[in-house]
Amino acid sequence: MLQDTGKTSLKSLPRMLLFLFEIVMILALLVIWLCSDSIRQSKSLIVLFFYSFPSEFLIGLIPHEPVLLYYGKFYSPFTVAIVSVISTVLAEGINYSVFRFVSDTNLFEKMQRKKSVRKTVELFNRAPFIAILVAGFTPIPFFPVRFLVVMGHYPVLKYMLGVFVSRAPRFYLLALIGYTFKIPGIVLIILFIVLIITAHVSIFGNLLKKEKPANQ
Repeated sequence: MLQDTGKTSLKSLPRMLLFLFEIVMILALLVIWLCSDSIRQSKSLIVLFFYSFPSEFLIGLIPHEPVLLYYGKFYSPFTVAIVSVISTVLAEGINYSVFRFVSDTNLFEKMQRKKSVRKTVELFNRAPFIAILVAGFTPIPFFPVRFLVVMGHYPVLKYMLGVFVSRAPRFYLLALIGYTFKIPGIVLIILFIVLIITAHVSIFGNLLKKEKPANQ
């Protein structure tokens, strides 16, 4: 029995190391971007490429829209869209890997057994690719899809294809707006702050609503 447990631990060790590496890498990129004025003001496409990883990680730590509008002032919309969508597809591959690892935990399994969650997964599985396309192209929050593709056992390559097909035109349109209107930097900064506050207030608000009945 102890030997079986030891073998299981050894098999899961590479997954654990990969999981930790992915988390550390994303957080490191986020810290570097937040702490460096020169990087935040950079027009380099390399910065745009790596920005997508914290921007698209899990619930979306930072918004991508203002940055695409910013880069659209300096590069063709096609260039901005291609660089962004390639890195976004890679970031979503990391998301899938992270959620696959977390899905083995007791907490995740308990969540999957909830009736509302099961119904949502069943609804998603009726037309998963279309759901990915709609969530990826429209302003609908995308992070629930990252859970659903793992819960619904949707193939990672099909998921990444759906991300590419839906995100590429969205990124192109945002870059085209930036290219056409040359939006001032102060407006982009305000938009960046508003999007962060809006996203995180709604997330934390939902968490507080769930915890409130338990505390009463």
